[in-house]
Amino acid sequence: MKIVHSIPSFVAEKPTIVTIGTFDGVHLGHQKIIAQITAAAKDKDCDSLVLTFFPHPRMVLQEGTEMKQLNTIEEKTALLEQLGVDHLVIHPFDKAFSRMTAEEFVKEVLVDTFRLKKIIIGYDHRFGRNRTADINDLITYGETYGFEVAQISAEELNAVSISSTKIRTALNEGNIELANNYLGYPYAITGKVVKGQQLGRTIGYPTANISVQEDYKLIPQNGVYVVQSTIQEKTVFGMMNIGNRPTVDGTSQTIEVHFLDFDQDLYHQTIRVSLLKRLRSEQKFPSLDALKNQLLHDKSDTVSFIASLR
Repeated sequence: MKIVHSIPSFVAEKPTIVTIGTFDGVHLGHQKIIAQITAAAKDKDCDSLVLTFFPHPRMVLQEGTEMKQLNTIEEKTALLEQLGVDHLVIHPFDKAFSRMTAEEFVKEVLVDTFRLKKIIIGYDHRFGRNRTADINDLITYGETYGFEVAQISAEELNAVSISSTKIRTALNEGNIELANNYLGYPYAITGKVVKGQQLGRTIGYPTANISVQEDYKLIPQNGVYVVQSTIQEKTVFGMMNIGNRPTVDGTSQTIEVHFLDFDQDLYHQTIRVSLLKRLRSEQKFPSLDALKNQLLHDKSDTVSFIASLR
């Protein structure tokens, strides 16, 4: 997959089959759209192209909006590449871009830059200045400029009944299983392993402290989760705590993973941790011994869950 970070940087080698959106989560509904553009591209000897934006348009147009997202831009890129997209255009969204009229966008971007052959878009997609143009306007532009418009109907999208908003809600409620079902893959957190207070080592549960660099990344509800990572090309399972560590009077949220059957130095490495199951809420225990006893139960539950996957 070829990636460019602005519309003017893209040079079309072939006509393109395009879809447009933020694609936060690249969930099962998004995957359905991507499958259509890649199939159409092969059928018409064109290149498939996804146009997305960063930052999220809502964060630019609705000042003061703190919107957590399911994917970092790097995670989204990796997911789209796995789906076989030929080109990803990540355009910086700003107020100047938002003021392009619908026809300017169609003519200058879709037709002149992308050499658009066909666009596949949701029935409710709106575009142009103040988002005044809709699918009917796009069909009219297609007749004028000579490209096809394929509309994904409400019935098609509602058949999977998935939205990024529903997934965010599930994660905020700690319902990782529902979120994963909607996504079609395990929700993941990517971050750098940093030094913590190393309290886990003193009770027999050393942890890797994960620092997420992107402040817009959605961190699921506090609690204990069964997780999985690939480290040095090996699958490693573990249990992760997201929370403030109230038993030791913690004051800020941390993300700590105790990997099972693994004891290597991970400091300064960037790792991706996939969340498979939520075991329990975060609790405050009366002593470190009580916490240690609970961790023994958590480990037993984790091992049982891992065994159920095999």
